[in-house]
Amino acid sequence: MHQMTLAEIARGLADKKFSSEELTKVLLARIAQLDPQLNSFISLTEDLALQQAKAADARRANGESGALLGAPIAHKDLFCTQGIRTSCGSKMLDNFKAPYDATVVAKLASAGAVTLGKTNMDEFAMGSANESSYYGAVKNPWNLEHVPGGSSGGSAAAVAARLLPAATATDTGGSIRQPAAFTNLTGLKPTYGRVSRWGMIAYASSLDQGGPLARTAEDCAILLQGMAGFDANDSTSIDEPVPDYSASLNTSLQGLRIGVPKEYFSAGLDPRIAELIHTSIKELEKLGAVIKEISLPNMQHAIPAYYVIAPAEASSNLSRFDGVRFGYRCDDPKNLEDLYKRSRGEGFGAEVQRRIMVGAYALSAGYYDAYYLKAQKIRRLVKNDFMAAFNEVDIILGPTTPNPAWKLGAKNSDPVAAYLEDVYTITANLAGLPGLSMPAGFVDGLPVGVQLLAPYFQEGRLLNVAHQYQLNTDWHTRTPTGF
Repeated sequence: MHQMTLAEIARGLADKKFSSEELTKVLLARIAQLDPQLNSFISLTEDLALQQAKAADARRANGESGALLGAPIAHKDLFCTQGIRTSCGSKMLDNFKAPYDATVVAKLASAGAVTLGKTNMDEFAMGSANESSYYGAVKNPWNLEHVPGGSSGGSAAAVAARLLPAATATDTGGSIRQPAAFTNLTGLKPTYGRVSRWGMIAYASSLDQGGPLARTAEDCAILLQGMAGFDANDSTSIDEPVPDYSASLNTSLQGLRIGVPKEYFSAGLDPRIAELIHTSIKELEKLGAVIKEISLPNMQHAIPAYYVIAPAEASSNLSRFDGVRFGYRCDDPKNLEDLYKRSRGEGFGAEVQRRIMVGAYALSAGYYDAYYLKAQKIRRLVKNDFMAAFNEVDIILGPTTPNPAWKLGAKNSDPVAAYLEDVYTITANLAGLPGLSMPAGFVDGLPVGVQLLAPYFQEGRLLNVAHQYQLNTDWHTRTPTGF
């Protein structure tokens, strides 16, 4: 049962081959057995899961149907879940039980999805390795000595290890696509505003976006269908009709124009990954796609711009965690200033403190124009590059990451080295574009991903290309040894 995809589960439930309750019990037992190796979950919700599974079975018995009805999933632990700990991977929120459900959680529950638990993550979604979590590092099921990527590493590791078929995740600078690449999954960051951020604990509000992590493009289409849509509670939500993502999966790629930016193949890219990307390009050419070299000249400025904008927004968003209203509070404060300083100093980890300090500096008097304003201007140039490129091509293709997953602890003493691993993913967040990573092969036994980018609200096109690619390759079917 654990090897089934979301699509296969939907068919099995519809054909009454098994019940949601039976499947849920199997997966909960599997998590209990295998997750101690991975540390991919922060909280398990067995009682809620069995209750939701029984309710889904009853709905099916009454004639209801739906691809997510009775399907087991998990939520990244920054989506608020009513009455359940929502920690954001931080000591600051270790004791926080959300008083309401995030829109994404409510929508998926309404569709009948079964929540198995909350997955581990980098603290406040800040990281590329899932090593900054208060609950300990997550291990990559492909090699337990390596990172699974971040910040959605818990969701990625759990799905890759077949503990469950799919999970929600979020992407601020690549935090869906990079762990997808590191764990041999398909991960989709939708257009900014496509999925509601209400009830999703913020890191950088103009960059954060929720999306699905699953083994196949077909499964991502199913999960995105349940997540997407306008939400009046979210002022950044876009009132745009949500298409049937599964309906366009089998569209032919004949004549599809794929742009390959020359800037992607620089000295920083592992040549073995470059070779796998070129192999993927040839595969898509066989399916009728037309390849064209393009240029994204401002890509080189994206990382410095991102690491000014994101920390600046984080310093503002995280100011609410002060030891007064909710979250961690230090013991025996001497006065209000001591309460603030010690609660924040003890409640936040090193990486979060680093980014808050960088952001506060960038926004401070005398430096705002020099750093934050300039970074926003670069952001516009990055967006303009994409708009010009999409006048010539339908999608853009390249590597998801410059290197395969690194060893646990390898970049802890050099945070900038970890930041540079986001070079191919952060441009989509700066521009607000949809992006997808799909499995494309292995280097030294570790998975490698290909990234696809599309114009705004063209998630269906990305899923279509990935699905056609997966019909003609088998990388996505590989399972890590021992799982």
